[in-house]
Amino acid sequence: MSSKACPVTCLSLEYFGGEDGYRCGYCKSQTGNFSRGMWSHTMTVQDYQDLIDRGWRRSGKYVYKPIMQKTCCPQYTIRCHALKFQPSKSHKKILKKMNRFISKGELQKGQEDCAGNGADPSRPPCRKAKELRKERRLQKEQMSQNNQSKTLEEFISESLPENSAHCLEVRLVPVNFEDPQFMASYQQSSALYAQYQMAIHGDDPSECSESEFKRFLCDSPLEAEYAPDGPEVGYGSFHQQYWLDGRIVAVGVIDILPTCVSSVYLYYHPDFNSLSLGSYSALREIAFTKQLQKQSPKLSYYYLGFYIHSCPKMRYKGQYRPSDLLCPETYVWVSIERCIPLLDNSRYARLNQDPDLGDARAVRDLGRALVLYRRTVMPYAAYSRKRKGSSDEMEVQQYASLVGQDCAERILLYRS
Repeated sequence: MSSKACPVTCLSLEYFGGEDGYRCGYCKSQTGNFSRGMWSHTMTVQDYQDLIDRGWRRSGKYVYKPIMQKTCCPQYTIRCHALKFQPSKSHKKILKKMNRFISKGELQKGQEDCAGNGADPSRPPCRKAKELRKERRLQKEQMSQNNQSKTLEEFISESLPENSAHCLEVRLVPVNFEDPQFMASYQQSSALYAQYQMAIHGDDPSECSESEFKRFLCDSPLEAEYAPDGPEVGYGSFHQQYWLDGRIVAVGVIDILPTCVSSVYLYYHPDFNSLSLGSYSALREIAFTKQLQKQSPKLSYYYLGFYIHSCPKMRYKGQYRPSDLLCPETYVWVSIERCIPLLDNSRYARLNQDPDLGDARAVRDLGRALVLYRRTVMPYAAYSRKRKGSSDEMEVQQYASLVGQDCAERILLYRS
C-alpha cells in the first residue's frame, strides 16, 4: 500500500492511552476508573458498529473503552435480541401505568379505605374485606390472562379513549443543525436537559449549560448515511422526542447503526419521574428497533450501553431479555444467564469459557494500520520508515489491538 495525498476534508482520530485513573461515577472511587479514549472528528456508522462490538462507547465525539481488568467497575457491553423480546411483568406494569396516565391523567391510586367518619348514605354499603380481596384477585387473574398474549407493540399502541387527559407523541429527529425540526426544538430540548441534570443528578448549572448539552448529546462523529437495504430514516445519530400535550417531556438519544439501535442517553422532565421514563423509553426503543428491522433485516439488536454487575443499580439492564454480554477477551457474545454466575464470583471475568477461542480480529499486521501524517494518508509501515524508527510503536500497537485489524486499516490515526 503506497502513501497518498489526503484531501482537506479527510479527518482522523487522536488516541489517548489513559494510564491515569479518574473518578468513578458508580462506586465513587476517586481514582479507580481506567479507560482508553479517542477523539473522533468523523467516522462511518460501520466503523462505530465495529468499535462498540469491541467494547467501545461514545460520549459526544469522544469514544472510550474501559480497561476491564484494571477499572474498579468493569463495564460490559450489553445487547438485547429485539425480535425475541417479551416484556416482563414489571415492564407490563410500566406500560400500563403510562397508558393510564395518558387516558386518565393520573397514576393508579390504591383502594379507598371504607373506614371514615360514619356511613355515607349515598354510597353502597361496605363489604367484608375477605369478599373484596377475592374479587380483586379474580380481576387480577382475568387481567393477567388478557395480558399474557399481548405483545410489546400492542401495549404501546393500545387504543385510548377519545377524551383522554393527555396526548403523547414520539418524534424522531436527526441530530443535524441544518435540520429545521431539530433546530425548532433545540432550545426547549437544551433547557429540559439542564432541568434533568440539576434535579436528578445534582449538577451545578455550569455543568449542564447549552454548550455542554451540545458537546455531550448533539455533537456526534457519525456521518448520516442512507443505503438501499437500510432503514428509511437512514443511519446516524437521532433524538427521539416525547411530546406531551405540545411540549417535550423526555428525549432518548440514540444511534441507528447497521445491525442495531444503540442507546446513548435519556433525559426527562423531573415532574414525571414517577412514570419510570427510563424503562418506558427503553421499551419504546426496542419496539422501534423491531420496526426498523422490517426495513433492514440485519438491524435486529438493541444495545443498552454498559451492564455493570458490580453496581446493583445498573443491573436493571439485564432484565431486557434475551440479552448477551460481550466477552472482553474474545469479543464474542455470551448469553447473560451464563455470565451472571461468573460475575457473582468476580468483578472481572472472561465470559467466553472456550480456552481455545481468541480474538478473531486481533492485529495481524501492524504495518497495514492507516495513519495521517503531515496531511498524508499512509500505512504505518511507510510512516515508520519516514520517521526512521518512530518511538510510538507501542502506542500504535496498543491502539490497533483495541480497535482490531479491520478498523485499524480503515480509520486514520493522527500522528504529529
